[in-house]
Amino acid sequence: MKKLSVILYVVLFLAVAGLYCLHFSGNKKNKKSETTASITGSTAQGIAYVNIDSVIFKFDMFFDRRNDLMAKQKSAEAELNSKGTQYQKDVNDYKDKANKGLITRASAAQIEQSLGQQQQELVSLRDKLQSNLMEEEQVMNRQILEYITKFLEENKTDYNYQFILGKSFGSVVLYGDNTLDITPKVLDAINKKYKAEKK
Repeated sequence: MKKLSVILYVVLFLAVAGLYCLHFSGNKKNKKSETTASITGSTAQGIAYVNIDSVIFKFDMFFDRRNDLMAKQKSAEAELNSKGTQYQKDVNDYKDKANKGLITRASAAQIEQSLGQQQQELVSLRDKLQSNLMEEEQVMNRQILEYITKFLEENKTDYNYQFILGKSFGSVVLYGDNTLDITPKVLDAINKKYKAEKK
């Protein structure tokens, strides 16, 4: 599910960027050059694609951010488990005292009210932690996508393409000739850049 959300964000972003470029660059060409290009097939020379799955899931930044997120998830689970264990201990203590007749009805009512409030706080904490983790995952995905996109924009002269499409399972790019695949080149370059920045 997490991989799917990453892939969908990337595909949608690249599709919108591609349409934007197509729309605005199409107005500058005259019809004669467009016809010549389509006949000779030279338009394919200005297009390349990147396999999104490979780029994201082999990108060091993805692993670093995912490890950070997993550490936060473990911390959240530990906090929730600790409070859940305390709640269960309080419930068992209350039941034991009530069964043995060691507390008055008034005290029992107070304890039940306190346990109910404790349970609500536990559910609220669980929902809050889940929401925070989901938001952090979305931010992580956008940061990775932004990093890759910015890298391609800053180094567009190195690639010399008008369009770089994102290809993944279920994306709008259903087929791409292997000669147009620049995935290894992009992956190698972004990992080198990221490693240099980490130092």
